[in-house]
Amino acid sequence: MNKKLFLKDLYWIIPVSLFMGAMFSFVQPGNPWTGLFVSAVVNLLGLLGLTAAWRWAGGGRTLFMIVSIALLLRFFTAVAFYVYLPVYGYADSEQQQAGYVYFDSFRRDTQAWELAHSGTPVLKAFDKQYYTDQYGGFLALSAGIYRVLSPDTHRPLLVTQLGALVAVLGIIVFWIAVRQVWGSRVALPAVFIFAFFPEAILLAGAQMREPFLITFTAMAWWGFLEWEQGNARSALAWTGVALAGMLLVSPVIALTMLIVLGGWRLLEQDHGRVSWKVVLGTVIIFITALVLLTWGLDRTGSFGANTPAGILVGWFREAVKWTTYQLERGSGWVQKLFQEMPPQWRLLFVTGYGMAQPVLPASLIEPTTILWRILGILRSLGWYLLAPLLLYGWFAARQTPDHSRRRILVWLGTAAWLWVMISALRAGGDQWDNPRYRTLMLIWMAVFAGYAWDWWRVRRDAWLLRILSAEGVFLGFFTQWYLSRYYHLGEQLPFGIMVLLILVGAGLSIGGSWLWDRYRSGAGGA
Repeated sequence: MNKKLFLKDLYWIIPVSLFMGAMFSFVQPGNPWTGLFVSAVVNLLGLLGLTAAWRWAGGGRTLFMIVSIALLLRFFTAVAFYVYLPVYGYADSEQQQAGYVYFDSFRRDTQAWELAHSGTPVLKAFDKQYYTDQYGGFLALSAGIYRVLSPDTHRPLLVTQLGALVAVLGIIVFWIAVRQVWGSRVALPAVFIFAFFPEAILLAGAQMREPFLITFTAMAWWGFLEWEQGNARSALAWTGVALAGMLLVSPVIALTMLIVLGGWRLLEQDHGRVSWKVVLGTVIIFITALVLLTWGLDRTGSFGANTPAGILVGWFREAVKWTTYQLERGSGWVQKLFQEMPPQWRLLFVTGYGMAQPVLPASLIEPTTILWRILGILRSLGWYLLAPLLLYGWFAARQTPDHSRRRILVWLGTAAWLWVMISALRAGGDQWDNPRYRTLMLIWMAVFAGYAWDWWRVRRDAWLLRILSAEGVFLGFFTQWYLSRYYHLGEQLPFGIMVLLILVGAGLSIGGSWLWDRYRSGAGGA
């Protein structure tokens, strides 16, 4: 490392670390000066690592600004919810009164502190008795942080600090990977989505595992690209760390990444041979991930009593059934709809409703506290701005002249949308778990949407505007439906009739625009 650059970096990193450390420390319990020291050390090491990664990436001022703003947003989000949820959240919610956005993080983080404070080995987190984490990896990490850095008192924001720093490291790695494959023109919108997607900011501002997993996916992709370039040592280091992290925290993401990157490799070339070592390594990792995943999902208490395939299929089937049951039980209008619709349509409804979550009109209109309304609107806006680009990406990919690149783009778009649908099936109409699962594959959604945006920016064709107009029809009808439901403004349409009107309106909007453009081009030619 260049000594002058290192000293130059320390001039701003030290005061920033102290300032941010104070912000974290003085809102948490325990001795504030001890908290300041611990938080400042975490910030110092994290910022040094991020600065080194930024210089290595060669991103310049643009990437520096993106990374800086992204990190500050995640830090301030964490502190804001920790401070204001007990005030502006729901008084009857133990989780919100403790400053946690997610109930899962509240349970797991509480148990991590209990484990850290108990004197029991941290590796006990992998024991089935610790039910708050299926696989134990994130619970062990959290408990280790508390035991080493905060043995005197429970400081929940320490885990959040680390999560935010790791999330921002993923932004830098993602930037390098996208730029190598598609150039800076696609990298800029893609990394903007990756860094500022509201759901990703929220998850990194909470004690959740998703920020780590999203960064692991970026690292695995970069390792894959390094392998394709013939840099075996670099590829092994990046991919090894990424896969090890995914296997410990969520083996299903390791499996998903293997499938996506394997498909990429096959589609990238018409004729190509893959080394037997790579095949063997992939098989070993796949089997390891499958074993860990089924161990985490098995509830019999005696692993091996069932086959992995049987456990996985049974788990997913029961998860979908439970999701549907919870959705029906939690909403009177869903119960009414289920009674009126044929049973074979219910799964389709759950999937479509899940893909629409978080619903923007609901975030605007449903009664709630000011804090939850702001959060709901931002999360909904993020999804309803991203989804049209993910749809438009099909048009951009179809017109891409390079055959190999076109196949890869179609594959990534397929993977992204399949994951969105799986997330919807897995969590149904839940407006928290469903978007959270969806965001785990943000890497491919950001790439696909970034390419789509660059394609539209250069060509300015009409299809993106047509998709937006169809989304406008959807939002307009649902806004009226929620207004009539909660404030009795206008007559509430039957749900089935409203869906039919949305489909007709969207079809007329898209079809009318297409016919008009055809007519104009024909008239111009005449």
